[in-house]
Amino acid sequence: MILVRDVFRLKFGKAKEAKALVAEGRRIAQKVGYGAQRALVDLTGPYYTLVLESTHESLAAWERGLRDTQGAAEWGAWYERFKPIVESGAREVFTILDA
Repeated sequence: MILVRDVFRLKFGKAKEAKALVAEGRRIAQKVGYGAQRALVDLTGPYYTLVLESTHESLAAWERGLRDTQGAAEWGAWYERFKPIVESGAREVFTILDA
């Protein structure tokens, strides 16, 4: 089992807009096969940090879900609206030892 964390630094003042977009994006991702995601925001550390966290059975399962999601027209349209509010991002992938 793996844990994937997509960490985004939002542009200053874009948290409210991001909250609405993330809710929509999570619904799309689940519908097209990526699976459920959990959304997290910062309490400490760098301001305007947004994390989307998901678990997958394996790297192969994650790759399939990512490919299916990124290939969906609905996702592409959503992503074009999300990109302008993001300053930067990174992905972290972990093996879960005690699942």
